[in-house]
Formats: sequence, C-alpha cells, structure tokens
Amino acid sequence: MKESPILVVNKPRKKRPAASKKKSSSSRKKSSKRKKHTSKEMPRWLFYVLSALIILLFAVVFYYFFIKPYAYRWKPCYGCREYGVCMPYGYQVHGIDISHFQGDIDWSLLKENQSENYPLKFVFVKATEGGDLNDDTFNKNFASARKHGFIRGAYHFYNPSTPALRQADFFINTVKLDSGDLPPVLDIELKGKKEPEELKKDLKIWLDKVERHYKVKPILYTSYKFKMRYLNDSVFNSYPYWIAHYYVDSVRYEGAWQFWQHTDVGSIPGIPKNVDLNIFNGTLQELVGMTIKSGR
Repeated sequence: MKESPILVVNKPRKKRPAASKKKSSSSRKKSSKRKKHTSKEMPRWLFYVLSALIILLFAVVFYYFFIKPYAYRWKPCYGCREYGVCMPYGYQVHGIDISHFQGDIDWSLLKENQSENYPLKFVFVKATEGGDLNDDTFNKNFASARKHGFIRGAYHFYNPSTPALRQADFFINTVKLDSGDLPPVLDIELKGKKEPEELKKDLKIWLDKVERHYKVKPILYTSYKFKMRYLNDSVFNSYPYWIAHYYVDSVRYEGAWQFWQHTDVGSIPGIPKNVDLNIFNGTLQELVGMTIKSGR
C-alpha cells in the first residue's frame, strides 16, 4: 500500500550514528597524526646549534682553501717592498720568469725601470710544453733578454701524458743555448695518472737526454710540496733545484737549492701583467759560474 505524501514528508528521519562515529574516529586519527607530527619536530635550540656548526665548518673550509694560501700577501712587510711585493731579505741576485701569459713585453722599459736595490739580473723564458706546444713569444723574448743584458735561460713545461723522449727531442729542436746561458730547465708540476715510480722514470729519461745534448746538468723546477712528495731522493736531489714556494718569509726546504720563485704577483714596468719573481741563492759571480761555457 502506498503511503500518503503528507505522511512521507512528516515521517521522522532515522538517525545515522555510524557516520557520526566514523567522523569522530577520523578526526581522532587526524588529531593523533598531528600530535605525532608535532612530536617529531626538531627542537629550536638543536636547529640553532646545527646551523652554527654548519656555518663554522664552511668558514674553516673557506679559510683553509681561499684565505690561508694567500694570507702572506696581507701580512705587514718588515723588509723592503719592491715590484709590488715584500722582497725576501738577504739575497743579492734577483730575476723573473716569463711566458706568453705576460703579454707583449717592452724590454727597453723593463731594463730602464728597475729597482736600484733589487736590479733584475736573470730571466727564464718558457720555450715548450708537452710534445708539440711552442710558446709563441719564446723566440722574441729569448733574443730580447740577451740583447738587453740579462742572463737568460729556457724552460720546458712537462706533460705526464706525453712520452718523455718526445718531449726532450721537442725541447732540443726548439732551444739553442749559447755560451753564457743558464742550463735548461725542466718544469714539473703535474703527476697526471702516473704512479710516482713511473713518473720518476719518465722524468729521468727527459733529464738524461737533455743533459747529453747540452752537456750540462738541467735545473729541476717544482713546488716545495711536489718535491717533498715525489722527488725527494738522492737521484733528483743531485740536480740544481729551483723551488716554487709562495707566501712565506723564507724557504722551508732543508736541502740544497739554487733558485727560489717567491711570488707570482710581481709588478714591473714594461711587463703588462703580473710576473713571477725569483732570487738566486748566491752571488752574481756564482750565477755566472752556473752558465754554459763555450766549447761544451
């Protein structure tokens, strides 16, 4: 039997307790989740402590790699300041080394505008790199150095990935040393992928070949750290040593050394860009005594 429309409208609705229970249960779960989430939040003091530690770590790393190596530049100069840097005390003979990085050098200006207390006496010029890379300023700079009265020398930048004999032949074919020139220089700064013993073997091949050709023992140029790490033995200690050791008051190397490259930020009239400054560990007469003699 159909119910009257009026009765249907006025008929009391049934309660739905289940839905209410579900809602209250759901809200309890959400509340519980919020409480759990809140309990996992980092305490404010711990956040500040960790932040401070991260900042401190960053500051230490930044100082060690970017400030400390160059801090010597900003130290007070208690000696004489010349060529834009604080000059090492107690050395008589000074010089420079150059390559294409220094740009087009005005040799007349360079010769005329030298410090009275620290006149430049010698110049090393980059000649070759690896097995096939000429320095395009070598011929001009090498000739100009002699023309303007400097004791000159030529150096080769060694590439560990190129056969040593090929590099030696390349240098020999490029550089003609005359009487009065300094011995040839091997500049070794990179180990590459070589094991230390393999590297030493290759360097000895270069040194032996060049010594046989020029009939004089080559000069070995490398940094203090590289020398101590890889080449500090009786074989390589027998070569005249040109040490690269920046931002220090004195040479820390305890063995014998002949030249010290003490900065890479020298400023000299006639040279457009910063230049490496060097000192010779001896007198001018002793420097002349190192040069190649006629008849060799």
